[in-house]
Amino acid sequence: MITERTTNPVMLEVLRNRFQAIAEEMASLVLRAGHTVFVKETSDFGAALVSTRGEVVCAPVNTGVALMVGVPCDVAIERAQDLGVEPGDVFISNDVWGTGGMATHLPDIYVWKPIFHEGQVICYAWAFVHSSDVGGIVPGSIAPSSNEIYQEGIRIPVSKLFRRGELNRELLNLIMANCRIPDQNWGDIKAMVSGLTRAEQRVEALVDRYGVETVRAGIVDVLDYAEEQAREEFAKVPDGTYVFWDYMEGDSGGGRAIRMKVRMVVDGGGVTLDFSDTDPQTRQSYNLPSHSRRGHWQFVFSLVGFLRSVRAGITYNSGLARPVALEIPRGSVLNPEPGVSVGNRSATQIRLVDVIMGALAQARPETIPAAGAGQGSIFLLRVPDPNTGQSKVSVIQPLCGGSGGRPTKDGIDGIDFSIGYLRNIPVESIEADMPVRIRRYRLREDSGGAGRFRGGVGLEIEMQVLAPEATVTSRAMDRYNFRPWGRLGGRPGARGYTLLNPGTPAERSIGKIDVLQLEYGDVIRIGTPGGGGYGDPLERDPADVAADVRRGVLSANSAAREYDVVLRSDATVDDAATQTRRAARRAARGPLRDFDFGPEREEYERVWSDTLVTGLVRALDPYPPKMRTLLRERICRAIDAETAAGRPVTVDDLARLLGGILESVGYTAKIPAPAG
Repeated sequence: MITERTTNPVMLEVLRNRFQAIAEEMASLVLRAGHTVFVKETSDFGAALVSTRGEVVCAPVNTGVALMVGVPCDVAIERAQDLGVEPGDVFISNDVWGTGGMATHLPDIYVWKPIFHEGQVICYAWAFVHSSDVGGIVPGSIAPSSNEIYQEGIRIPVSKLFRRGELNRELLNLIMANCRIPDQNWGDIKAMVSGLTRAEQRVEALVDRYGVETVRAGIVDVLDYAEEQAREEFAKVPDGTYVFWDYMEGDSGGGRAIRMKVRMVVDGGGVTLDFSDTDPQTRQSYNLPSHSRRGHWQFVFSLVGFLRSVRAGITYNSGLARPVALEIPRGSVLNPEPGVSVGNRSATQIRLVDVIMGALAQARPETIPAAGAGQGSIFLLRVPDPNTGQSKVSVIQPLCGGSGGRPTKDGIDGIDFSIGYLRNIPVESIEADMPVRIRRYRLREDSGGAGRFRGGVGLEIEMQVLAPEATVTSRAMDRYNFRPWGRLGGRPGARGYTLLNPGTPAERSIGKIDVLQLEYGDVIRIGTPGGGGYGDPLERDPADVAADVRRGVLSANSAAREYDVVLRSDATVDDAATQTRRAARRAARGPLRDFDFGPEREEYERVWSDTLVTGLVRALDPYPPKMRTLLRERICRAIDAETAAGRPVTVDDLARLLGGILESVGYTAKIPAPAG
């Protein structure tokens, strides 16, 4: 709730910018002092000032990840208070359930430090890094096939890493003994602690200059100010209910498609995201532990991006997340019960962007782009170190794809809005860090969806391993089955692919990677998806089509097939032939689609219709969450079998199928009848 501000407008603007500068300086220090490639090159880390109530007061917009708004820190702060909070303390945790939605998988290591004035905490300096390895069943800690959190690495409950400025060496030794890259992890943690110390110095200087009460009031008011701005922009979105769903393929590790369905209610400047008809928690590691927290960072990310797009210079803090309420039943893949695997939750968060933007696109079609690649896979390699007998583990590259075509511009090549804060790693750094040769790293031809504004094209990377017994993981691969959707006549983007030893007699397509063992000389080539197109492809300027062909992101065949542009041998446009072809295409085709999901999804939904999937979710709802997972797996197999036998399944068949499965697994608990 917004209260009357006590800070005058001039001072509010001064403090807003001073807070922001502190966050940017913290992030800059972590970037430059970090040890792992994933921090110092890819920039998967964050820094912020946090209020005593656990809200992010400011976060960098130029350095690190753009996900800080909406991170709930209150539960972690309460746990820290139970341990006693004193000057010089630094707390640490990565505990998914012990921090109430702050940490959402174990590689994210958080540290925070109370900033005192005359014995009272003013705020907290706060940071996290994504560690390249925190132990667990696979190098890099995350595999889609993990089926419980105990396989995913060390869990650090809220603890004191420093007590009154003194390092807790017993705790540090315990953490470092449970990961594959202890020296690098300690280097990243020290970089974060340095950032916290710098923030403490800057806040103390701010208090000295303006007084503690002014700073305290400024923290409250700058959060309220962001909320006020967010509500003003949400109020411009037409009130109504907007429904959309999309799929995370979920087949890495032996799973199956996972549907996320949102019912977005916009009402007078507030937004409610209702995910009641989303699939249950999964056996694989796609679960996202949101705790159904209001304005949770992994749900508001896309809406915050929308706010920043329509209102340049909007105040960037957790006030932007306050208008967004979540309704997610416990036991959902978006609000799982404790103990499940969660390492691959980034794949889920990325698909959430598409789901929420698909709903918002119905309210603001002139603003929202087509779907981006929908993948932010982290391509990671482990090799044995013959000198030490230990492992070397490093990220090779974040594998992103193109963004969706926009209402006024093409999509961005090689990077998607949903993961655009991650930086690529220079080939020289990769080859200096690990025994590999990068044989190809380029934009992928013909991968962007056709449209008046085409989708951004994906990437191709080809890596040769120069070490024996190498292990590759690449979590969060997706859009290998279902394409990124196009908008308002735009066509969907291309799907991803993975080839092992391409161009040799041993070449084979291996699809998504879970855990892959390679030998010396093996080559792997990955092509990432392209973004969907926006608008009618026949309205694209033929000169732009020709320019894409000359750049190598579009073939001449695709220019003719997708855009009906005829090119001469020198890649210039034959205007007369192009006009003739386009006129014939316009006369023959049907109406343009608001959303073009591609033939693969259309074929899938001939069996797995919205009605059937919604009915199944609701039929499973009365059962305990882990039983829902088992029952969903069994009933989906039964539906597959009946469909293959030519017996289409409807909602009316679910009770019969479910009854047989319950009997087969010996489940006898009485389930209450649905209310009403």
